[in-house]
Amino acid sequence: MSNTIVSRESEMSLAELRGDCARMAPHWVVPERTAVKPVEPSRIHGVTVPPSSARLVDGMSGYGD
Repeated sequence: MSNTIVSRESEMSLAELRGDCARMAPHWVVPERTAVKPVEPSRIHGVTVPPSSARLVDGMSGYGD
């Protein structure tokens, strides 16, 4: 006897996934909206970006290009 477990998820179609999401949506709690204040750049400390990531982002086109 095989110990292989076939996951139902691997057989799920996009339509089934969308249906599952639609059924779950009414159960999701949406938090109350609060005003977000911008943070002064001088208060942001400790953020480091690896050079390879910075080059990757720098090489991307702007949104909508």
